[in-house]
Amino acid sequence: MNDETWTPHVTVAAVIERDGRFLLVEEHTSAGLRLNQPAGHLEAGETLYDAVVRETLEESAYAFSPEALVGMYMTHFGKPGESGTTYLRFTYCGSVAAQAENRALDPDIVRTLWMSADELRAASERHRTPLVMQCVDDYLAGKRVPLDFVQTHAVGPAVGPKAGQQTGSKR
Repeated sequence: MNDETWTPHVTVAAVIERDGRFLLVEEHTSAGLRLNQPAGHLEAGETLYDAVVRETLEESAYAFSPEALVGMYMTHFGKPGESGTTYLRFTYCGSVAAQAENRALDPDIVRTLWMSADELRAASERHRTPLVMQCVDDYLAGKRVPLDFVQTHAVGPAVGPKAGQQTGSKR
């Protein structure tokens, strides 16, 4: 067994449809320019909801209002027997207000664009991952989970019974 600690990477993504077209970002990646939904990593202390709102704003300059969870996806990159890298992606759908003018996008984002599902499907070689199309297809299939499906609980220091207080029932 190796001493390396395995830790999955948690990401969020936004599927946003307007007039039959989907909001996408074109971004620089190690594999060149790729298409993706506005997406990114969960940061310490954030809820998934807050993360997808933040990432959408940072990558597209649109204020996102999540309405439902489309799905949770797990992708593992690595060779069998190696820890590799695992991503857990929480994809939300919702709506956006007007795009903020003069707001700088994240440095790796080249531009935002709106594409139909057919246009997106025809550009599959440019998708950042196969999840780009799968999330749109799941959205189009009507997959939705209420936002309250995802629960966030803040956990503080361990709280135990006060000195002299009984724990458990008397018989």
